[in-house]
Amino acid sequence: MIKAGKIAVFVDVQNIYYTTRQAWGRQFNYTALWNRLSAQGDIVVALAYAIDRGDEQQRRFQNALRAIGFTVKLKPFIQRQDGSAKGDWDVGITIDVLEHANMVDTVVLLSGDGDFDMLLSRIGRDGNVKTHVYGVAALTADSLIDSADNFYPIEDELLL
Repeated sequence: MIKAGKIAVFVDVQNIYYTTRQAWGRQFNYTALWNRLSAQGDIVVALAYAIDRGDEQQRRFQNALRAIGFTVKLKPFIQRQDGSAKGDWDVGITIDVLEHANMVDTVVLLSGDGDFDMLLSRIGRDGNVKTHVYGVAALTADSLIDSADNFYPIEDELLL
């Protein structure tokens, strides 16, 4: 087991939802993750970024995340006139990671999005912070895996 000291956790909820569903046909087990990370250190920040469509099932899920210990950040779902949709937290996650990285020993990012590779390279280079990524291996950008100190594939023990 890796000792991680003070831990900040950042979850790209939509990315984790869709990648675990696509790869495994199952949902991610946030309680199992919380238990795993808690055994490695002290979780001082835990932020989950989601899109708010306003439905009851989503509210129950968001409340479950809060009950585990996450602070849930919501952004409204935007349906454009051309039928496309917008609902992206990349900038918000980046700002929060940069804001908290100097306060912790370990940053844990749950996402497969390669857009975060430069962020992890930067905080790993500029600070004394370790970077860990959890993602579905087949659906996680190689650049993100390469930029992290440790990559943990989401597999059976982290699925419901």
